[in-house]
Amino acid sequence: DLKRAPLLGRLLDAGGMQIVERDERGGVHFNGAFTKVDDVDFALTKLEGAGLAMSELERDQVTNLFVEHFEHHLFTGRSGGMYAYEGIGSIYWHMVSKLLLAVSEVVQDAVAANAATDTIDALKVCYEDIRAGIGFNKPPAVYGAFPTDPYSHTPGFAGAKQPGMTGQVKEEVLTRLGEMGLSVSQGCLVFGGALLRDTEWLPAAAQFNFIDISGAPSSLMLDAGEMGFTFCQVPIVLRRGKQASIVVCDGDQGEIMLNGDVLPRDISHGIFMKRGAVARLTVTIPR
Repeated sequence: DLKRAPLLGRLLDAGGMQIVERDERGGVHFNGAFTKVDDVDFALTKLEGAGLAMSELERDQVTNLFVEHFEHHLFTGRSGGMYAYEGIGSIYWHMVSKLLLAVSEVVQDAVAANAATDTIDALKVCYEDIRAGIGFNKPPAVYGAFPTDPYSHTPGFAGAKQPGMTGQVKEEVLTRLGEMGLSVSQGCLVFGGALLRDTEWLPAAAQFNFIDISGAPSSLMLDAGEMGFTFCQVPIVLRRGKQASIVVCDGDQGEIMLNGDVLPRDISHGIFMKRGAVARLTVTIPR
């Protein structure tokens, strides 16, 4: 609000960007290097020393506008000022992962509502665009850190910062499950979904190594065109076919064949609780 601080308008007219600058849309922003109001006051002092005339009222108008806009006095703990990667102009990785999760839910809602194929495809493009910018899709030289670690904030002038935050991890777990065709609805495991990619299926037979429900190393052979992962330490093998079905293999190698893509709630609950009654699931996803 330049009317509340006419000094800022004078600075912009003179082409100075020490305090504020105008973006390509005409919006006016405070200098991204400022972390607290003392930085603004120091910059004003430098400008005054360089010959820019300003009254005490004009200085107060600028600093008050900064304080009211960012409300740093409401921050707690170490955030009394926005230091480094916690500052203006940062990428907030856990917020990007929250956006990814939100878009995945919109895709699922669109499928459930029988939306037009073009609409679903456009939403999937948006999802993949967001996914391409996070973590493991970037090389370390670009990401500026180990891409598989979760990071909180990243300033525009450096690589990813502050590893070990849990915010990004939670969304990444949920979205990755969706990408592998697994979701939970009404207490039941559900298989399939629009986010399951063609590139996930194995191009050739391979050995799938995992830690089973007892904590022991185990393995399964997967055929070309299949994919495998674990959920609650239960191995799940996906394959493609004409009809959706689920084969439940128990600990004694007995099998139950179920039609459809929803695992009953009692069996799902046993998997959630890691009771060990289910040794493996083989799921057929319709082509």
